[in-house]
Amino acid sequence: MTGPVRSVSQAFSILRLLAEESPLSLSDIGRSLGLSPSSCLNLLRTLVDEGVLERDSQGKRYQLAQAWSRFDALREGGAQGIVDRSRPLLGQFARTHDVATALWQVIPGGRLRLAAYGESTAATRIHLLEGQRQPLGSGSVGRALAAAQGVDDAELERRFSAVRWESPLSFTEYREQVQNAVLKGFAVDDGYSHTGICSLAVGMPHLRTGFCLSVSIFAGSRNDAGLGELGRALIALTQAPAFQP
Repeated sequence: MTGPVRSVSQAFSILRLLAEESPLSLSDIGRSLGLSPSSCLNLLRTLVDEGVLERDSQGKRYQLAQAWSRFDALREGGAQGIVDRSRPLLGQFARTHDVATALWQVIPGGRLRLAAYGESTAATRIHLLEGQRQPLGSGSVGRALAAAQGVDDAELERRFSAVRWESPLSFTEYREQVQNAVLKGFAVDDGYSHTGICSLAVGMPHLRTGFCLSVSIFAGSRNDAGLGELGRALIALTQAPAFQP
């Protein structure tokens, strides 16, 4: 029995993305969905030829054709639906594990936006602000996304170089941390992005909408075994029905 056709899934990911926000450029769409420029361009050209997408007069930005823009199903299964369904789960996970839990989304311009978060009930806790933004490569989220997307070294170094690290970190170390995320299934940033804060993140490539889950704790509050347990719990959270396409 064969599985989903990858190019068809990618085409629908483009449609859902443009239903949420448009018009977008080739680079915006490629970064949001983790597509190479050549693959993304071929998909966009096909969708334009089929009359599903429209391209502006300068040929640089794309949007849904008028007839397709009326399909509400694209939005219901898209980014906002995932965000809305995630909120109860994020709150429950935060209280159960005493962490700050976050759902991050890749947005145009090569950045990450905090789409939703859950806060623990501890007296001393980490507070996040929905809507805050950060570079695509930063934090455990940047590493987890790179691991899930399988980006090459050139793109990985571009993302790394765009981040202002609070603790010294070489590109070689960063690349090793991304490789460790591939092996473990979750990424870790221990004080490199924010002094005193340790974060773990898991990418969700099955959504193909540029989402990532993360948790934040105070640095040194858990040993290696505790971090591993938290990482595995976060992986399990990504399999919840709310995060299925």
